[in-house]
This record gives sequence, structure tokens and C-alpha cells, in this order.
Amino acid sequence: MAVSESLSRGRVTVDDIAGALALSGACGWNQTAEDWAVFIAHGQVQGIRDAAGLLVATAAALPYGGGQGWISMVLVDPAWRHRGLATELLKDCVDSLRQAGVTPVLDATPAGAPVYRRLGFVPGLAFERWEAELAPTAAAEQVGRSDIGRAGADDLDAVCALDASASLVDRRFLLEAFLSRRDTRAWVSHDAQGFVVLRAGLRAAQIGPLVASDESAAIALISTALAGLHGRVFLDVPTRWAALTAALQSRGFRQQRPFQRMALGDARSLAGSARLFVVAGPEFG
Repeated sequence: MAVSESLSRGRVTVDDIAGALALSGACGWNQTAEDWAVFIAHGQVQGIRDAAGLLVATAAALPYGGGQGWISMVLVDPAWRHRGLATELLKDCVDSLRQAGVTPVLDATPAGAPVYRRLGFVPGLAFERWEAELAPTAAAEQVGRSDIGRAGADDLDAVCALDASASLVDRRFLLEAFLSRRDTRAWVSHDAQGFVVLRAGLRAAQIGPLVASDESAAIALISTALAGLHGRVFLDVPTRWAALTAALQSRGFRQQRPFQRMALGDARSLAGSARLFVVAGPEFG
């Protein structure tokens, strides 16, 4: 490739998951081996390797039904940064999604947003990552709500329909992957108007997506997910939900970092619907 004779570029496969996980983990990200498996199975992941065959850069393109596809996992080992590797791989992802007939979308950090804007990406939904280190809760405080129940295999269709109505894309394969994991828990409201997913991450438990009929219902779903939970927790909340973020702050959550959703092309649906209260994460949208 043009950057260096010592580097090679190619598809990342299931055989590369350990190397990809080592790269994302070293960069402080929360993805698991199962997350990498989703990108590889349902999207296209490009990687750059050094002379020893180790992954030093990656980027993933994940097409969804409904006309959008996500670009994420744009990672470069610190020793190889500022050499154009991320830009090369980003262009590969854009080409892949355009060939699939979907609009490229990504969730940018403040540092990345100006770079993507220069490439033609336009901004949409703003959201913030909130995190907390939760202490073990007394047994009396762990009781869930009677109007919210644990989701099972029979709830998959309903969960997917709710998610599509709120995210404005069809990502059944993603929700199916989340719900099939041993460490995932999910809940649905008895009125069939909302759900929340809690899954394990490399560094913290991750809450999301969360869909609800209104903000009070969203707070109830989060309270159910947090009942009995202890340790580090992340969730990504659109900035428009002031009561929800106030409820998180009252539980000891603090803002970690902001994100800006951006699209290359049609951005009309970037704001999401008024039923989307927690996104699945910047890697999945």
C-alpha cells in the first residue's frame, strides 16, 4: 500500500477476532469478541497489518435495512497514527456502504467530527455517554416494577418492531445477537410500548438500546435494568432528554463524553424518533 511497504491491507475475519479485540481493548474501548463477530458476520471489516501480521488499524461497515449503514471501529494503534491509515479505511467503509445502497452514518467524537465534516458528513442527533461505578444495592432496593417483565425468546419480534420504529432502521440481526448472549438481560413493558437491553462489555456493562413511550417510562426501564446491578455501567443518551439525565445524575452517573451522529448524504432521519431514549452505542447506532 502507499503508506508503507511494511504494511498490508485486507479483510478482517473470524480468525482475526483476538487481534481486533486486543487493538480495541488497548485503545480503551468497551467492545467484546462477540461484538467483533457481529461486524464480521454481517458487515465488512477492513484491517491493516504490520510486517509481523498484527492488526494496527481497523474500520467496520455495517449495513442495516432501512437505507442506513454504520461506520465504526475506526481504530489505529498509537504507534501508527497520523499516517493516513484511518482515512484509507474510512473510505473503504464508505465505498462498501454505497455499493450496498445505504447511506453511511457514524457517531463521531468531538475530535473526529471536524474531520468527518470536511469529508462531507452532516450532523444530526447529539448524545452523551454517561457512566457510573455502582455499589451493590441492598436487597430491599432490588425489586423491579410490576409493569415491566423480563424479555424472552418470544419477545424478539416485538422488540425488533419497537426498535425499528425508534431507530428508523431494521437491525434484527443485531438485537438477535444481543439477546442470544449468555450475559445479556432485557426487559419489556407490559403495555408493549418499550424495552431495554443490558449487555456485558469489556470494561463496563452497557445499557441500550432503550425504547419507551415517554421519558417517565424510559426512567422506569432504566431503574429496572439497574436494580441489583453493581460495577461500572455505560449508557448513551440523546441530549434532549433532560429529565432522564437528571435521574441518572441522582444515581451517581457522570457525563463521560459527547457524540455527534453524522451522515454522508441523506440525513433526514438522523434525529431518530421521540421514542429513542438510549442508543445501542456509537459502534452500532
